[in-house]
Amino acid sequence: MNTHAAGTFDITINPQLPYDTASGAILSRVSISKVFHGDLRGVSTLEMLSAITTVSDSAGYVAIEHVTGTLLGRAGGFVLQHSGTMTRGKPELRVSVVPDTGTGELTGIRGSMVIEIIDDKHVYEFDFTVAPVS
Repeated sequence: MNTHAAGTFDITINPQLPYDTASGAILSRVSISKVFHGDLRGVSTLEMLSAITTVSDSAGYVAIEHVTGTLLGRAGGFVLQHSGTMTRGKPELRVSVVPDTGTGELTGIRGSMVIEIIDDKHVYEFDFTVAPVS
């Protein structure tokens, strides 16, 4: 049975200088820390690689994020994998739990997260299951 969690998060961004600018796209790396509020209460660290194109509002990124805290009262952690593109302003983002990364009371977690920015706030919607590991 899927369970739904929702809330907001705050971010701290630590950008680094681009590592490749010669290919027609700017390739860079960013470290991000998050603090989650709502049904998920905790923190995360995220490493992101991005490509910003010469076309306005077109870009792509991939990231791995390690989350620890409590999710609807269950203590533990898990890893999220991000894959996002922006095509001339149209976003497409997939964020999913990496299989078998759940720890503590979140062992066996599977699911996907939707992230949006609404009124300058980062908002998440997380649909997940926690199944026994066999």
